[in-house]
Amino acid sequence: MLDWTDRFYRRFARTLTRHAWLYTEMVNTGALLHGDKMRHLRFDEIENPLALQLGGSEPADLARCARFAQDWGYDEVNLNVGCPSERVQSGSFGACLMLEPALVTDCVKAMRDAVSIDVTVKHRIGIDKVESYDFVRDFVGQVADAGCATFIVHARNAILKGLSPKENREIPPLKYDYVYRLKQDFPALEIIVNGGIADHDAGLAHLARVDGVMVGREAYQNPYSLAVVDARYYGDDRPAPTREAAMRALRGFVEAELAAGTPLRFISRHVLGLFQGQHGARNWRRMLSDSKLLKDADWTLVEQALAAVRPNELETAE
Repeated sequence: MLDWTDRFYRRFARTLTRHAWLYTEMVNTGALLHGDKMRHLRFDEIENPLALQLGGSEPADLARCARFAQDWGYDEVNLNVGCPSERVQSGSFGACLMLEPALVTDCVKAMRDAVSIDVTVKHRIGIDKVESYDFVRDFVGQVADAGCATFIVHARNAILKGLSPKENREIPPLKYDYVYRLKQDFPALEIIVNGGIADHDAGLAHLARVDGVMVGREAYQNPYSLAVVDARYYGDDRPAPTREAAMRALRGFVEAELAAGTPLRFISRHVLGLFQGQHGARNWRRMLSDSKLLKDADWTLVEQALAAVRPNELETAE
């Protein structure tokens, strides 16, 4: 979720769900060790439970960055060995690391030795033309020996050459049965399924076979889908916020960010899908993505965008 799940999106997501675990976009170790640490690690306490997702392949560097995560108050540190982006491959991390399970094992062990918070791994089921279930089974088994107890499994192969990251999320076929088999073969591990899950009925069906469900694109492109997560997955019977109420709950945060010099466009780009499927959604998207309107804009523009959604489609907060 590079460039998607930054702190602005995560703060917005928290207006819709109190309980779902949130993950940062993947941050490579070099950016933390040699770049702007504040930019990459800063978050609002309300975002918890929150995991910092790291990309890297040097055990010592990952251990240092895991300590940063713990010191800054993250609940989990996640090593991503599933991202197929070429810019990630050029740094010798991401999905290509699945071909080096011994190195991944060393990385996980170094991170676990450095922190007391959970260290988890996100990965694919295979690389390029490696289609055998045995490949991912052996990978998980070896990394689990280093003490990793939670695996987030994107149920597709990663194609390292020839497909863009977007195509890698859509073209390789989904093989959920591989994820189910991992849970059968490693019942003591926490196995979380990821990939192509676009509705909660499907998510709940997966939970009959595995321990958890991770949703990416649907949660971003249709963020209001998060509004029922607390009730359907966590048994929280408090009323879900309406779309309008969720947006208004963000007002204090937005105004504080504007006062600190953050342009509204940094935040507004993450809420464009809030009214997806509703009358007036096009007006909402148009106003909050218009560069001319966004220039020097404040909360007033959000109010205008809410007013541009057909009045009979705006819900009233309970």
